[in-house]
Amino acid sequence: MCVICVKMENNYLTALASLKSKIEIIISRYENLLSEHRALLSKYEDCQEKLLQTTNHIKELEEKINNMQLTEAFTSSATDVKEARAKINKLIREIDKCIELLNE
Repeated sequence: MCVICVKMENNYLTALASLKSKIEIIISRYENLLSEHRALLSKYEDCQEKLLQTTNHIKELEEKINNMQLTEAFTSSATDVKEARAKINKLIREIDKCIELLNE
């Protein structure tokens, strides 16, 4: 075998080994990123679930507040009649809006 052929073969083997090493590094980085992506996706889903629970809890609390205000309006003294009527009228307007949305 000639000297030039041996040098060319060594160059190809070196290039091939370098390429193999780089491919292994890329695969390793890909696997790490994939693992990190899965972990972040899991955290995202947990946060979405917590957000949904918190939103539902807020709605429940708002309903309780509205019920308490309505109860207070009906149990208040005669001096608060105007305020009670205003609250009832507000509730009626909200109900009317809901009915309009349902009719659309």
